Amino acid sequence: MEFLGTTQTASYCGPKKSYLFPEPVSTSTTQDSYQSYYLPGYRYLNTWRPSLFYRVSAVPTNSDEQGNMRNCAPLRPPTILPSVRSALYARYSPRDWYRANTVQYKGSESCRHWAGRLNEDSLRLMQDKDQLTHQTQDNTGRSLGQRLSDIDFWRSELTYELERLLTETRALETSKRRLECAADEAQRPLKVGKANGWSSSLILNEVDLFKSCQERMRKLAGRIDQQLCINRDAQHALERDLSDKNSAHFIDEKCYNLRNTSDGISYYHGVEKIDGTVSVPETWAKFSDDNIRHSQNARANSMKLREETENTLENVSEEMWKQFTDTNLAFTNRIAETADTKNKLQTHLAKTLQEIFQTENTIMLLERAIMAKECPLKVAQTRLEGRTRRPNVELCRDIPQFKLVNEVFTIDDTLQTLKLRLREAQDTLQLLVLNKARLEHDLSVKANSLFIDKKCMDMRKTFPSTPRLVGYT
Repeated sequence: MEFLGTTQTASYCGPKKSYLFPEPVSTSTTQDSYQSYYLPGYRYLNTWRPSLFYRVSAVPTNSDEQGNMRNCAPLRPPTILPSVRSALYARYSPRDWYRANTVQYKGSESCRHWAGRLNEDSLRLMQDKDQLTHQTQDNTGRSLGQRLSDIDFWRSELTYELERLLTETRALETSKRRLECAADEAQRPLKVGKANGWSSSLILNEVDLFKSCQERMRKLAGRIDQQLCINRDAQHALERDLSDKNSAHFIDEKCYNLRNTSDGISYYHGVEKIDGTVSVPETWAKFSDDNIRHSQNARANSMKLREETENTLENVSEEMWKQFTDTNLAFTNRIAETADTKNKLQTHLAKTLQEIFQTENTIMLLERAIMAKECPLKVAQTRLEGRTRRPNVELCRDIPQFKLVNEVFTIDDTLQTLKLRLREAQDTLQLLVLNKARLEHDLSVKANSLFIDKKCMDMRKTFPSTPRLVGYT
């Protein structure tokens, strides 16, 4: 800090001048002489004085002068003006100058050392992060490759299972067609048996047997229909899973082939925070495994049904042929027994008429019972339909919902039972009517029985062959 109008040149830098200064006084006196010069901003002037304070003594010319000066009282140094103060002493000493340079050197060296360490750490940090980035990207690429391998494995498993399921479904459809053909072939001897039902009770057994065989084959065909639906569901699940696997394989393969120099890469900020996944690797693999197991179970059931179809067709063919042979043998004995059975036929006719009356009454009661169940069913279903329009969370599966569903199922089961019983009653009525017609016809045309029996024997010669009875046409 310098004052305006002054110079910072030290007194020892200029030409030496011989000045005589009085002997310096004590420190307190010196401080008092400098305290009178107080400038704003400089609270103490002696704080910025150099460590090298001038020490000037009076130089006596002779011994007398020295003695006089000793005897004299110490002189008060003259007042020093600020304008000439800088000319008397320097602001800093050489020691301060060297110390300042040393501090500057050390500070510069410290800054350079710090900058060097920062540069080295930055280079090492960039190398580490670059290596970490490449390693992470390589690990992700290997994971995608492993994922593609897993998808390829499950695709091959699904494809193999789908092919086997399609083959089994085609074989099951063939078995169903054989059953349908066999049931249609059984219709011909059934018609013959119905036409000759008045001849012998053995014909009725034959008709019942043919109906039973037909019913067994049709029920088995119905089970095959259900199994075909299950197979189609399994096929649909496999195809959908395989389609999803193909799409996922295409996407993952595209992601696997992406590089840092690819054209299709871009920023998608926040995409790492979006989690739209619906499965984990365990559930993902379990889903395909469950589909394959479901298909395998469907194939196993299909194979069992095909085996059961083969056994059923063989058993039905044997039973029908056996019944047909027994009926033919019984035909010859029935002619001789015609006269003896006339009275019995009249009794049976009366009972048949009574049974027809009771059956018709039962049918009427069953129809009324069925009609009486329609309104409760409509009420329950209307309640259920109305409750489906409840808004939002109010669409609750509460106790009334369970009760209504149970009520609908109960009424529906009741209706099905009553309808089944109605159909059975109607079938029984048909059988009774047929039996009545047969009995009446027997009683009215006993004279022509021999001719009719021979005619029936001629008609029975058209019984289907064994290949047709097992479904081969």
